[in-house]
Amino acid sequence: MPLLEIDDVCVTYGRGNRFLRRADTSHTAVEHVSLTAERRQIVGVVGESGSGKSSLAKAVVGLIEPQSGEIRLGGEVLPLKRPVEVRRRMQMVFQDPSSALNPSLTVGQAIVELLRRGGMDRTAARTRAAELIDMVGLSSSTLDAKPMALSGGQRQRASIARALATDPEVIVADEPTSALDVSVQATVLNLLRGLAESLGLAVLFITHDLGVVRRLCDDVAVMHKGRVVERGPTAAIFEAPADPYTQQLLASMPTLSRRTTC
Repeated sequence: MPLLEIDDVCVTYGRGNRFLRRADTSHTAVEHVSLTAERRQIVGVVGESGSGKSSLAKAVVGLIEPQSGEIRLGGEVLPLKRPVEVRRRMQMVFQDPSSALNPSLTVGQAIVELLRRGGMDRTAARTRAAELIDMVGLSSSTLDAKPMALSGGQRQRASIARALATDPEVIVADEPTSALDVSVQATVLNLLRGLAESLGLAVLFITHDLGVVRRLCDDVAVMHKGRVVERGPTAAIFEAPADPYTQQLLASMPTLSRRTTC
């Protein structure tokens, strides 16, 4: 049984949806999407801007409510209103680490604060924070640094450490490397691969970058206008794409093979 199951999920911004600014219009961002991810598997969700991939990511972690369909974790149907214990099992890593790291707190304080919410005492939380920082390849001095004192790659690794503080089973990474240069991207991608394998995580990786998908992902789902138009093993999709939209995406990336060697 897959760890994460997304079954026929639809997300509509519009009439009856409290996330829409105007009540007289509607837009279906995610239309009947079904995906699965197993432990130690990284599933890429790729598409152009506006394809619905970020809306899908937010629905998976409970930041927005789908209008229909089910999201299951370990076979359990997740409620629309996620209790704390369920939210802790699924964590999101954002494109901008500032979304997870409070600029007024040190990295250590941000991680300890989250661990304390889970019932850990301060001493144990500080010890665990140090373990998490080491796990993502940062030095212990990072604990005493504020986010803006770190490089972009260091901030992203620190935000991943914070995401791991709840011992999640699923990580949803929404464009986590798009703001980083290629050499730093490689470090973060290698980190995610290592964490998925060592911790048994299922990773849903949202991106517009086909080169990153080819480098990192076991499976890939191609989204277009809210729908998954093609999915399967990454190597097979890149070798022989069946859907015209997938073919178009691949044809528009003439430097793909060069970028994926970085």
